[in-house]
Amino acid sequence: MVGSGGGTFTLPMYLQKIYAQKLLGYTVALAGLLGLLVVPHQVDAAARSRAPAGGPAAAAGTVKFRGRAFDTCHTPSLSTMRAWRSSPYRAVGVYFAGRGRQCQKQRHLSKRWVAAVDRMGWRVLPVFVGSQSPCVQAKNKRRVRMGRAPWRQGKKEARQAVRAAKALGMRAGSALYLDMEAYNEGNSRCARTTLDFIRGWNREMRKNAYLPGFYSSAESGVRHMERARRSGVTDLPSAMWFARWDRKPSLYGERALSKWAWTPHRRIHQYAGNVTEKHGGRRLTIDLNAADAPVARIRR
Repeated sequence: MVGSGGGTFTLPMYLQKIYAQKLLGYTVALAGLLGLLVVPHQVDAAARSRAPAGGPAAAAGTVKFRGRAFDTCHTPSLSTMRAWRSSPYRAVGVYFAGRGRQCQKQRHLSKRWVAAVDRMGWRVLPVFVGSQSPCVQAKNKRRVRMGRAPWRQGKKEARQAVRAAKALGMRAGSALYLDMEAYNEGNSRCARTTLDFIRGWNREMRKNAYLPGFYSSAESGVRHMERARRSGVTDLPSAMWFARWDRKPSLYGERALSKWAWTPHRRIHQYAGNVTEKHGGRRLTIDLNAADAPVARIRR
């Protein structure tokens, strides 16, 4: 260091060693402190990767079903449902509401039908096909793309779904599945809009004491929800219905989902589509599903 007289001054060797040891100690302590600041973020990232999903697993009184299910565009008649008791299926997906339904006219679907199939021992998987993503792939769905206020629109359509479910005798605690057909989730602007709609729909569903489920292609909407979950996004679906037509009914081996995501009892795998089967003398064209998930609660 520079002295007052302009010359140089050198510390004795033993003092240099003491100061060096102290400096090393301070460095180690500082590194430890920084470690304490960094580790929680690392833990948070690991926890997020294992978090089941973005919302409560179940509402009070939720009914769960594990087994084989089918869905079909037109709700089958009661006589067909009775005949299909001889099939391996014990749950049925019904397209109960939404402006995007391909089969808008559901001649057999009514409160009486829902109560009757429930008494037969069937479980019901209600599907709402509302507004679709701005970058939806199917040409026949582009006429029902969501608008410029997706959050508000999602909440509005959730209220429509709740009203329709109540009219059919599906009680609070029922799972209602939002059908979002395959879209270009790699388009960031479109993905943001679509996610806003889904989150608004989910938020409103929970507000009304219903459980928000989600149906989409494993390679688009489902992968999008998994990415959002890993990022810590809130208001995500409580149950996941993924379509991968590989004819392998695997619930917990889906590559688009972490093995911790949407578990337990929160998954449906649609593993084949447009399959024609005959049971009890009645023929239907159906999609095939393996389920371990919440279903509708039916008012009796």
